[in-house]
Amino acid sequence: MAANQVRIIAGRHRGRRLRFIPGRSLRPTPDRVRETLFNWLRADLADARCLDLFAGTGALGLEAISRGAGHLCAIEQNRKAAQCLRDNIALLGEQARAEVHQADVLRYLQRPSAQAFDIVFADPPFADSVLSRVCDLLESGQWLTSTAVVYLEQDVHRPRPDLPSSWALDREAKAGQSAQYLLRRNMTG
Repeated sequence: MAANQVRIIAGRHRGRRLRFIPGRSLRPTPDRVRETLFNWLRADLADARCLDLFAGTGALGLEAISRGAGHLCAIEQNRKAAQCLRDNIALLGEQARAEVHQADVLRYLQRPSAQAFDIVFADPPFADSVLSRVCDLLESGQWLTSTAVVYLEQDVHRPRPDLPSSWALDREAKAGQSAQYLLRRNMTG
């Protein structure tokens, strides 16, 4: 694959190669890790509302759309990366199902959400240690459905982030320099 490209693995856009703007902290989730993640999410994807935080290349959110998610809201702080993600959404013809907001994730999450999401991807730059705060904001800001699934990816050398008490670890894996966690929210009542 050419440099600065990411490939959609499966679904209606399978095999499509999308370009991205290289950046110091931009680290596309490798195919092997994405394949594992989407095997974990197989039963959760149909028509799901997805929130892709620290979207970067958009590899996670666009893979979800390709595999049947109903809506994607991607948050990316870098202006050029956000525009490239918008361009890729247009290239795939998914403007009706995907939106991009150029914003700082922590600031964006500090406001209450107008709608809840079924699946959240949070894969910040490895140098950042923001996942515990992100989890708190997701939980307190009405960002999640009662049975939401949250995927976290971080440097393998960091301890697992603190999690809200209503979240349970469903799956975890390690690949190369990254640790991946799939968490399920359980708000019955």
